[in-house]
Amino acid sequence: MKVLLLHAMPLDERMWEPQLDALAGEDVEAPNLYDLGGSSVDEWAEALLESTDDNELAVIGASMGGYVALAMARKAPERVRGLLLVGSRVGADTPERRTARDEQIRTLEDEGIEAWAPSAPAPPPSERTVDELVRAVQALRDRADSTELVRTFQGPLWIAVGDADPFLPVEEAREIVEAAPNGRLEIFEDTGHFPSRDRPARFNELLREFLQAAA
Repeated sequence: MKVLLLHAMPLDERMWEPQLDALAGEDVEAPNLYDLGGSSVDEWAEALLESTDDNELAVIGASMGGYVALAMARKAPERVRGLLLVGSRVGADTPERRTARDEQIRTLEDEGIEAWAPSAPAPPPSERTVDELVRAVQALRDRADSTELVRTFQGPLWIAVGDADPFLPVEEAREIVEAAPNGRLEIFEDTGHFPSRDRPARFNELLREFLQAAA
């Protein structure tokens, strides 16, 4: 079973460095989603399914990476053994959120990354480009609704969420896992959108439990 670590926006695969020691001995891949080309969650999911051959997968996705993980499970449920979502919703963007994404894209294109950065969930690394971030925001805006997948997915579907996450309220996360046949919610106290970075020791314990459940 291959373990896929899918990063958040505007971060990249380096966000998972605190998890690598905990995954020693596992077949781990942490791709850079921006390098996959395209500007849709579904395109990235298809590219990852193709690049991982026919391996069974345990997919851990943070925020944007969680949306890609959900798309992979929609497209190849027979290959995805488990999903661990970190601060990811399962629904599509509301019209209000889509409008906000459009405004973010306008800011990026017209004013640059520095003007956009205050609205980002984390400071963008210096390597990020306007093109990469525009494609990422487009992917978030246009992602499909995965609510039905949650109800039908038979593997473990766990959510890790910070109690101070500004993007995924704890009650919304609770509703998601309650709808899943094998759902579990792990709440990280005094934590925001990135528990894997802010509380790595506890997150790594959860990660090892998740891999055992998915095996």
